[in-house]
Amino acid sequence: MKIALIGYGKMGKMIEQIAISRGHEIVSVIDIDNQEEFESDAFRSADVAIEFTAPTVAYGNYLKAWKAGVKVVSGSTGWLKEHGEEVRKACTEDGKTLFWASNFSVGVAIFSAVSKYLARIMNQFPQYDVSMEEVHHIHKLDHPSGTAITLAEGVIGELDRKSGWTVGTVQNPDGSIEGSKEQAADQLRIDSIRRGEVPGIHSITYNSEADQITITHDAHSRQGFALGAVLAAEYTKDHEGLLTTDDLFKF
Repeated sequence: MKIALIGYGKMGKMIEQIAISRGHEIVSVIDIDNQEEFESDAFRSADVAIEFTAPTVAYGNYLKAWKAGVKVVSGSTGWLKEHGEEVRKACTEDGKTLFWASNFSVGVAIFSAVSKYLARIMNQFPQYDVSMEEVHHIHKLDHPSGTAITLAEGVIGELDRKSGWTVGTVQNPDGSIEGSKEQAADQLRIDSIRRGEVPGIHSITYNSEADQITITHDAHSRQGFALGAVLAAEYTKDHEGLLTTDDLFKF
């Protein structure tokens, strides 16, 4: 398979290594200093482009790739609120293809399935309130993380007593804390911490007067995310529309 890379930071380089190890060819690499590559024959020859950039440029990258006739796999977060409807329309009505996930890790996909199953059980026990915490490296710009939001929405879909999620406290890289742990009873609070070079830790806690239940996914490195992105590209090559990890992983 021919793969183009959009974004060539730590994640892009790791995706490149894994893709090559699985027998794929990297035909184009686009970063901030060679945007004209979107117009190249090399880029247009790609079966799929894998995009890991920033919230402010991700949607524009999708448009450029689609204009070149290239399907996109993307792990960029932070753009959904502003451009979600446009992307949905492009993929459901205009023939474009995007495989998007807030997190491509196989472990996170398993964790999400376990979380939904636990939430279905906890729906019977209203004495437990649920909250979430996500920890990421200091370079991550958005909060809560896209993964935390996706996990929260999965929990909310199973809990009758929760109708939405809300931002709780945010601990900044300098140690300062913003926000509050107070929230409406029908809201799932997500607290965020930014420290060091943490790849990603997500915890979901059910707390009652009697006891507490917590499940956690702790990423050791970016390797799991990169492998998942390549697996998604392999799937996307032969599929169309708006695709997610629910299509790739059947739990």
